[in-house]
Amino acid sequence: MHAPIGRFDHAVPAPDCLDELTRPVADAVRAWRGSVPADRFVYVDTDPEWADTATFVEHYGQDLLERSANCVVVAGKRGGETMLAACVVLSTTRVDVNGVVRRQLGARKASFASMDTATGESGMEYGGITPVGLPADWPVLVDSAVVDLPYVLVGSGRRRGKLLVPGKAFAELPGAVVLEGLGVA
Repeated sequence: MHAPIGRFDHAVPAPDCLDELTRPVADAVRAWRGSVPADRFVYVDTDPEWADTATFVEHYGQDLLERSANCVVVAGKRGGETMLAACVVLSTTRVDVNGVVRRQLGARKASFASMDTATGESGMEYGGITPVGLPADWPVLVDSAVVDLPYVLVGSGRRRGKLLVPGKAFAELPGAVVLEGLGVA
């Protein structure tokens, strides 16, 4: 199969390679019922040593710079309670944690979750967290620019490998809320 974006030697529909994904991601792909068929989610093998953005796009395609998204876990706090959420923004932007995220979560304070919390609660590897397969009770805040792209490169749940996901599928993830201005330059 030819990857819809980038230059990858190995690309396969995600439902055909569930053993390459972490359990929560594989379970989410297996159970997917969105309007975009699950076989349009594409797994591409990548080398974790080329994970740095500049090296990654040099090796796999300059077009990926504008078509990649980061998924970060944030913790919103209010009245002694902590709520975890995921934020998905284009990799050329940063998450507006203290503005858009804090207001959306109704939190007094919001910050990036610790690595141990993010990996422990998601069941995914640090550097590979993806919005596909996160806990069902987490809000998944998605920048509208991500949804507008035909395909977006995101983590696969592991540091090795990535998923290429049609942008509109992000709006159909469990707990998804599409927001303008979540990612800022």
